[in-house]
Amino acid sequence: MASVEFVGGGSVKPKLLDLFCCAGGAAMGYHQAGFEVVGVDIKTQPRYPFEFHQMDWQEALSMLNMSEFSVIHASPPCQGYSCTKSFSKSKAPKLITEVRERLQGTEKPYVIENVKGAWRDMLNPITLRGNMFGLQVIRDRLFEINPFLLAPPLIPVNGSTGSHRGISRLSDGGGYITVAGHNFLTHEARQAMEINWMNQKELAQAIPPAYTRWIGEQLMNVCFGTEAA
Repeated sequence: MASVEFVGGGSVKPKLLDLFCCAGGAAMGYHQAGFEVVGVDIKTQPRYPFEFHQMDWQEALSMLNMSEFSVIHASPPCQGYSCTKSFSKSKAPKLITEVRERLQGTEKPYVIENVKGAWRDMLNPITLRGNMFGLQVIRDRLFEINPFLLAPPLIPVNGSTGSHRGISRLSDGGGYITVAGHNFLTHEARQAMEINWMNQKELAQAIPPAYTRWIGEQLMNVCFGTEAA
C-alpha cells in the first residue's frame, strides 16, 4: 500500500499520475482532494492546469519515476465503448484490459474511468452521476477503483434536459444539460460541470471534478489514513 512520505518531520502531498489526462477535469478533482497531480496525454493540452508531459501512456509508465507516485488514474479513450459506436465506423481501440494489467503491475492504488458502455471490460465498477454532487449535468461515468470503494446510491434524475433549436439548454428550476458533441453552450456547460477553463471541445470530453474529488477524498482516508487537504 502506498504511504505518505515525510520530509523533515512534515508531510507532503501524495502524488497522483493522471494518464489520458485531456484538459484536466479529473485532475482538478484530485487536486481539490489534496493530491499533487501530474498529467500525461499523447496530445498537447495547453489548458491542463498542472504539471504536464506529452507522451504515450505506456511510455509514461516506463520512463517516469514511478516511485514518486502514490496513485494512478487512467481514462482510456471512450470512443470504442460508446453506446453510439454501432452507428459509426469508428475503429477506436479498447484499452481498458491492457491498461489494467499495466497498472496492476505497479502494485499501486489505481482508478480507471470510462463511459457506461465499457462495463463489460471493467471490474466491479461504481457509477457516479452529476446530481449526486448537486450538478446540473447528466453524465454517468464508471470507475474501477483498487482498493474497491463503495459508491453512494444513485439518485434518480428528477427533471429533464431542456433544448432549443437542437441545443441542450439549462432550464429554470431542476433542469439538466447534456454535454456532448457540439449541442450545448460553452458557458452553460462550464457552469453545470464546475469547470471554468476549458473550451467546448474539451468540455465534451471531460468529467466533472466533483467525481474525482469524492474518489480522491476516499483514497486519502483508505490509503493514507488522512482526511482530504
